[in-house]
Amino acid sequence: MKASIAALSALFVSAPVFATSPPKPFADTIYHNAQVITVNDKQPEAEAVAILNGKILAVGEAEEILRLKGDKTKVVDLKGLTMIPGFIDAHGHVMNTGLQAVSANLLSPPDGPVTDIASLQQALRKWAEVPVNKAQDFIIGFGYDDSQLKEQIHPTRFDLDKVSTDVPILIIHQSGHIGVMNSKALEMMKLTATSKNPPGGVIRRVKDSDEPNGVLEESAFFGALIPLFTQISPDENEMLFRAGMDLYAKYGYTTAQEGRSMSDSVKTMYEIAQQEPLPIDVVAYTDIQLGTDTLTAPYLSNSYTNGFRLGGVKLTLDGSPQGKTAWLTKPYLIPPEGQSAEYRGYPIMSDEEAEKYVGMAMENGWQLLTHANGDASIDQYIRAVKNATAKYGAKERRFVAIHAQTAREDQVQAFKDLNVIPSFFPMHTFYWGDWHAQSVLGDERAENISPTGWALDRGMIFTSHHDAPVAFPDSMRVYSATVNRITRSGRILGKDQRVSAMTALKAQTIWSAYQHFEEDTKGSIEVGKIADLVFLSDNPLTIDPMKLANISVVTTIKNGKIIYTKASDKTALESCASSIKCQKLASHTMMIAGLIPHKH
Repeated sequence: MKASIAALSALFVSAPVFATSPPKPFADTIYHNAQVITVNDKQPEAEAVAILNGKILAVGEAEEILRLKGDKTKVVDLKGLTMIPGFIDAHGHVMNTGLQAVSANLLSPPDGPVTDIASLQQALRKWAEVPVNKAQDFIIGFGYDDSQLKEQIHPTRFDLDKVSTDVPILIIHQSGHIGVMNSKALEMMKLTATSKNPPGGVIRRVKDSDEPNGVLEESAFFGALIPLFTQISPDENEMLFRAGMDLYAKYGYTTAQEGRSMSDSVKTMYEIAQQEPLPIDVVAYTDIQLGTDTLTAPYLSNSYTNGFRLGGVKLTLDGSPQGKTAWLTKPYLIPPEGQSAEYRGYPIMSDEEAEKYVGMAMENGWQLLTHANGDASIDQYIRAVKNATAKYGAKERRFVAIHAQTAREDQVQAFKDLNVIPSFFPMHTFYWGDWHAQSVLGDERAENISPTGWALDRGMIFTSHHDAPVAFPDSMRVYSATVNRITRSGRILGKDQRVSAMTALKAQTIWSAYQHFEEDTKGSIEVGKIADLVFLSDNPLTIDPMKLANISVVTTIKNGKIIYTKASDKTALESCASSIKCQKLASHTMMIAGLIPHKH
């Protein structure tokens, strides 16, 4: 049997596939001497690829492909490098990724220096002492993670007050669902003991007191952030947007997602694309509660305009499991400070509201991406989809369950029955796997977070994502986590949920293209598809799986043109972080949040 499969594969590889026979004119570019992983089951491997007018002209053996060389054809010897299709972002926030550029780096290793509250305080002081930052009347930090702090608690206003009581301080949790303010910032935001918790949010309090301790959850935190992102200027939005796209390209992404945008940012991205083609494709999903005015032409479209399109809508039903705000059916193993042993997190909205928004998407034909981390919120989503489908009928909608971190096996089956695509977050197994087992969920539930194995057992398509800026848009870290499920401590978290290297690659390429209704033009190296390609330092199908995260992106190609090379690498965040323009954006960010006064 193996010999028959090998012989069949050899037949596919031996003859190049052409768009026409013979192809004329000759190729613009030919890449040869490569290990080509096509992600095309009909022709899984090749040695060379020819490109014409930004599309793939031929794929096959080098000898045959080189016959397409003309006088003006550029021929590139890849010297054994591996070529794969460009990565497609199944869920992330390309514009918001630029926020990392204007903030103190509060991430924990391997991405940052913070290991305890003392080092967090030091990172804030160090950022504030940089001359361009010192001139500002605020301090802002991004990416702290209580699960990785030695104390395993959130810093409070009192910890931040040790950095400064004179200027406002705002730090953002790595999940993006929680923030902390010092006393000065709380004073400016008028948050006091008499302030009430907003619906779907919590103002954490000092023990045995109603006084805010500085930690703000979900809508209490977003209450400041949403106005921030809807009011920054087009120039500042453009800076964030371009920084995000450049960082995505560094990691091999040729299609990015802005997974929860507001009307203003949708319009800004569209206008930027009108000025000149974007370096990568960007598909945005507008908040169904806040951005429906853009759900018309020219924004909402199945095709890109110079690299941008609005693909549909986003609905958020709960919070973050690592931040312990996701809505569960069973209690958290260790509840957050101030909560009872029965604490299960909480929903963002009622069942009636959830069904209203799901029905709205179905009625209007909008593709819907729904953030649902906890299994209780997944139950809510499944109920809403079932009820809305009964009303509007079953159609090809490709609704997506974003994260679905704690999905039970019966819920994965429900996804299949309802034609919902789960977009899992396997990077959690690395970044927060130990935390889930030891504090959030306990061993049994933690073993099955991001249950890709259950989806694969059912023959389902699923996708894998990074949710940047929650984590860097590191394609190989996503890849490694999907295959290996290794925690920071080295534990395999959910052996039966692991998938093969080929399956994981499909989840970031052809299956992600399918999620976006783009499988006919992207996601594999096939004749006629867009020439979105990535060159890797090693072959992910033959390397030791434990070394997948160490593979580097050498080159990223979009529409046949090189948009990133490792040799000339200078990341967008590094470049932006040193610029005065970025710091002006940071200052404006804090003014919008109400943390420093406007200066006229």
